[in-house]
Amino acid sequence: MGKKIATVITDMFEDVEYTDPVKAFKDAGHEVVTIEKEKGKQVTGKNKQATVTIDYGIDDVNPNDFDALFIPGGFSPDILRADDRFVTFAKHFMDEKKPVFAICHGPQLLITAKTLEGRKATGYKSIQVDMEYAGAQVVDEEVVICQNQLVTSRQPDDIPAFNREALDVLK
Repeated sequence: MGKKIATVITDMFEDVEYTDPVKAFKDAGHEVVTIEKEKGKQVTGKNKQATVTIDYGIDDVNPNDFDALFIPGGFSPDILRADDRFVTFAKHFMDEKKPVFAICHGPQLLITAKTLEGRKATGYKSIQVDMEYAGAQVVDEEVVICQNQLVTSRQPDDIPAFNREALDVLK
């Protein structure tokens, strides 16, 4: 039975960090739902390789309706974390111990949600010190799995390992 994965995304996301995992999730039979400030908006990756039409506005979704959360990297997570609605949404998944998949700058949303304390994780090199200040045990590895719930990776090169472990957690 496929899982329903909430994907929080806005303009300037890292193209392949969205497209590759989403293809892996869908190929494995999971449903991927995109969430931004407004339904129907088109958001574009920072490399202009991918455009995504948003399925739901943040005010129209309930985190209880989803099995997992996916946060692609790029500038998108930093933009989203300025909006408390997205912070609260992400915090729900961490608090409820639902699967959370964050790559590159994705953990920035989890930093703002104050949910990394005591968790083992990784992220893009430039945010690793921020993650440490947020209380995370940061390791420089291609993929880190914490409590069979939180899956984090550093950069596009890590996508194959990220996808493999995210799919494993969804089983």
